[in-house]
Amino acid sequence: MTKAILFVGHGSKLEAGNEEVREFVKQTRELIDSSLLVETCFLEFAEPTISQGIKICIEKGASEIYVMPIILLHAGHSKIHIPAEIVEAQEKYPHVKFTYGEVVGIHEDIFQILLERLQEIGFDTQAKHEDTAILLIARGGSDEYANGDFFKITRLLWEKLNVQVVEGAFMGVTKPLVEEGIERCIKLGAKKIIMLPYFLFTGILMERMKSYCERFKEQYPEINIEIAHYFGYHPRLKSVIIERMVQALSGHSNGDKDIQNVQKLMEKGLISHHHHHHEHEHEHHHGHKHHHHDYKGCNVQLDEKMEVKP
Repeated sequence: MTKAILFVGHGSKLEAGNEEVREFVKQTRELIDSSLLVETCFLEFAEPTISQGIKICIEKGASEIYVMPIILLHAGHSKIHIPAEIVEAQEKYPHVKFTYGEVVGIHEDIFQILLERLQEIGFDTQAKHEDTAILLIARGGSDEYANGDFFKITRLLWEKLNVQVVEGAFMGVTKPLVEEGIERCIKLGAKKIIMLPYFLFTGILMERMKSYCERFKEQYPEINIEIAHYFGYHPRLKSVIIERMVQALSGHSNGDKDIQNVQKLMEKGLISHHHHHHEHEHEHHHGHKHHHHDYKGCNVQLDEKMEVKP
């Protein structure tokens, strides 16, 4: 009985971001039992897609597939898109057992990564910084609970530092946007602002954030503005992903709740699944695409306080 671990990266229009996902999995593979088959796939913008990744695992003899999202916060992609792919695969491959893992979420190791990324640019995380603000920056999305988790992380980071201000901001979709975050830091008296990416890997938005930093330096010459590195290949990120994998392998993942929620939505006709991928994409104003599924209902209250919005 062959068990496969199928890691799911978000995928990026910037190929360097996809290569970083592949390299991250390659490095993490060295920490995983050699008897397990390990494959990588992507939600969008890159191949193999999730359905292709599942097919590869089965072709290599997998009878059990553990689908593991390499995603920071539990939102639309991890609540809807990935589970819907699994539901479809369960119908297509009834002889294969599927288990869905959990996202990174709020985890103590994440704070250690953020602190180290600050230290790398010369910020003393033990000292008092009266006129420094940290601006933690996430992708941004429409899931209110994921956005709430992000602001909880922002607050917990503040608790671990001796700075006046730790603000949260988003690259798109929802407010406050990065520009608003910078303005707020300055209004609160910051003489120095560190833009701290809450991002796993590089991509279009990460490159955009770097260009924002240069623009803000010109716009506010009296303020010292720096940008830290994203998570990347940090060993603590690998350990969290492996922890989530072990949870799934031992039957302690909550991912099955997401699969059940999606099945309920499908039964009610609130999600229709498309059997095509990259050809069904629509650009949003923030340069981010969604595909795979249509939402026919809005504000559908589900288990675990999950909502589906159009």
